[in-house]
Amino acid sequence: MIKIVCTSCQKPLSLDETKLPMKEVTFPCPACKAKLTVDRRALDLPAATPPPAVPAAEEGEGTFGPKALIVGSDNSALRQAATLIGFTPLIMQTAQQARDYFLQEFPPVVLLSPAQLTAPPLETMQPIIAMTPVDRRKSFFILVADNLRTLDGNAAFLYGVNLIVSTKDLGAFPQIYREAHAYHERLYGALNSVLKTMAVS
Repeated sequence: MIKIVCTSCQKPLSLDETKLPMKEVTFPCPACKAKLTVDRRALDLPAATPPPAVPAAEEGEGTFGPKALIVGSDNSALRQAATLIGFTPLIMQTAQQARDYFLQEFPPVVLLSPAQLTAPPLETMQPIIAMTPVDRRKSFFILVADNLRTLDGNAAFLYGVNLIVSTKDLGAFPQIYREAHAYHERLYGALNSVLKTMAVS
């Protein structure tokens, strides 16, 4: 059984993955009827091919393509989550190292994984969180922690991130990320087009 969370009403659901076809399927949430999407191929990847243990300094080096910056505690579930959404994981243990890299490369996704979650603001992550809004909008910031509820908008606002994902929900990360990122793009699309027009003028 796999656990997913409805992206609309946050109802936790259990699915028997052995009954899912090897493709992306869409079905209504039993509680609110919102459309949910699950891809069994993505669910089977972690069990079939766990990522090899690579020292943090080498992870992502020498590889091409977009990177997902993982800041803080490294674990295979986070690396797998980044891979499942099409990014090469790059681990930085401190927020200051991550900030230095971020300001040079502007990775599309930043996954924050603090060793210990504290009340907002998250002091250990301030160097990477406390940047100018112009720089922040270049990436999608995700806080992954045990003690938070996935898709908690209030917590995301207080911690200064775009998305909250509970560690227990990383199995459904591709769906959670895809829907949250699409919403984010719709929300900021108009603002970004105005900013681009102003920059050209």
